[in-house]
Amino acid sequence: MEPAEPAVAAYVAQWRPSSVSAEAAASARDVTAKTGPAGRERAKNLLWAAGKLADHAIGLGLEPVPEVLLHPPAAGRFTRCAPGLSGAARRTLRTSLRFIGRRVVPQLYPQDLPLPRERAKAPCSPAEIDGFLALADAQPGRGRRMRAAGLVCLGAGAGLIRGDLRDVRGTDVACRSGGVVVQVRGRQPRVAPVPAVYHARLLEAARFAGNALICGGADPSRRNITNPLIAALDGGGGLPRLDTSRLRATWLADCAELLGLATFMRAAGISCSQRLGDLVAGLEPAGEAEAVRLLGAARRP
Repeated sequence: MEPAEPAVAAYVAQWRPSSVSAEAAASARDVTAKTGPAGRERAKNLLWAAGKLADHAIGLGLEPVPEVLLHPPAAGRFTRCAPGLSGAARRTLRTSLRFIGRRVVPQLYPQDLPLPRERAKAPCSPAEIDGFLALADAQPGRGRRMRAAGLVCLGAGAGLIRGDLRDVRGTDVACRSGGVVVQVRGRQPRVAPVPAVYHARLLEAARFAGNALICGGADPSRRNITNPLIAALDGGGGLPRLDTSRLRATWLADCAELLGLATFMRAAGISCSQRLGDLVAGLEPAGEAEAVRLLGAARRP
């Protein structure tokens, strides 16, 4: 760790605010100096966090030494329970105290192990979708052809997966609001607009199924309803194994492109989807007709 610049080190050494006790200020100066802060503003933030922690802990009778004050349970309890702090202040304090702790008492802050993150599956290419639909057309028997085509169209054309995919009946596919929609039931009921390129095939599969399940079977709770269809579409024409997660990713990518989502995120400087979730939570979604207008006419090139 490189030492702080002379001007920054002098600022830390002279830090004696009226908002905390002299003993707490001395503790804050000690631990902040050991971090070698880069810049006066950074030093100011660290001093404020360490001073607040020390002042609070001393009032509780704790010894103002780094091994006690910066111990994760002690620092964590302070950031959660100290009175008079806003949510933003608590988050800033926690970040600053963790920074100090990892440099002053690293034995108490073992290096975090990276956690695996599930990445979104790659969308299917237009050629792959065409290939899966061609394999569906080559299945023996009209029933098998209709179920296989319905599986592809519900996945790539409506974004359905798992239980939502197994639960769809022919009567859940309807022509309305100027397009074709799928009524999705289950844990997240919704109406999914279908891009125009899938309309004819999905409507044919829905008419064939009638009140029965589009993908076949009699009991949606069975977890292997789609497995025979996937196996039937496996390996033909050099295609990869059909993956319903990739079919859903295809629908998501098509809708995102149609809405200009990538352009919006680039312009807004947003790279984290959590921020989008926070923003969207405060917005009212449009009705079915507007959803069909925005998403129902999407066509893959």
